Amino acid sequence: MTHQIRFIMVGGFLGAGKTTTLGRLARHYMDQGLSVGIVTNDQATDLVDTNTLRSQGFDVGEVAGACFCCNFDELMGTIEHLGSEEAPDLILAEPVGSCTDLVATVIQPLKRMYEAEFSIAPYPVILKPSHGKRILRNERRAGFSPKAAYILKKQLEEADAILVNRIDELSPEEVDELADLVAEHHPGIPLLRLSAKTGDGFESLVELLNQQGDFGRRVLDIDYDIYAEGEAELGWLNSSLRLTAENEYPLDDVLLQIVSTLRDSLAESEAETAHLKTIGLWEGFFGVANLISSTSEPELSLPSNCQVKAADVIVNARVACDPVILQKHVEQAVEAVCEQHSANAEFRQTQSFRPGRPVPTHRYDSAD
Repeated sequence: MTHQIRFIMVGGFLGAGKTTTLGRLARHYMDQGLSVGIVTNDQATDLVDTNTLRSQGFDVGEVAGACFCCNFDELMGTIEHLGSEEAPDLILAEPVGSCTDLVATVIQPLKRMYEAEFSIAPYPVILKPSHGKRILRNERRAGFSPKAAYILKKQLEEADAILVNRIDELSPEEVDELADLVAEHHPGIPLLRLSAKTGDGFESLVELLNQQGDFGRRVLDIDYDIYAEGEAELGWLNSSLRLTAENEYPLDDVLLQIVSTLRDSLAESEAETAHLKTIGLWEGFFGVANLISSTSEPELSLPSNCQVKAADVIVNARVACDPVILQKHVEQAVEAVCEQHSANAEFRQTQSFRPGRPVPTHRYDSAD
């Protein structure tokens, strides 16, 4: 019998916790003796998620320059490259957080064109509590325009299961409220409660993903004009730089300070943050800091515990503002933090833009 690769894709909005979830899943499966390949995805190169997962020892391929749906052939090529020596038992795929309609443009093409090669797991979508609650409650100040909020709603609509993540940060009452909102908007879709960070509730996710059956059938009725306009409202920035100083500086503090400074300056400009991430890399050590909304606290999600004189730093920012303005905010934040530590920043590459209109390679308007 032909070896089938188990394909697990985990969706969710920017900052929902997809990378942390995939990292925990990869470690779980590897501990079981299975071989795992991870595919990350972004509209540009220099993705913090890719560097974070690779730094944890995982085998990671990246599809950059467009989402999975618009770059399906590269997705398949990346999977093939990950299995160049021996096909992995599982592929864990993390799509761009501003993408939806993935059942029609990724899962259905896989099922129809590569049926013998892949076994498709249930498609879970992570609900980001901070923006998710405001959007599902239809709050006037939900942080994003109705067109951008449309994307988050459509992501949930096509899920085989919805994961309420970050329960370690929420009270039981807040988790119950989110569960009630999901049940109201998406009745009949199973809901799981978990913390990708602590592992609480993770057994239920593994049990879900182990299920056999015909999954990925919730093909959306979607307006691509609204989808494209909602995605284009986000300023997208990936920047790589090198921070050097004559005296050692605490790498983790610098990463947190960059994120904190950005949060404050963007909030003053009334630009809603979807996600900010920074990673600092030094001689095999790394630290990661992030922010998931304008009202959240910056978090050192992976400490390096390093004092350094030089580090390579990558900044990823997804913010509802003009990308030119976003780039200025990032450059000013880095400059301010460097001044505090008598350090110098050498910007090596910066890509700032608005995502273009999604044009899927394949799209099936009904489930196979």
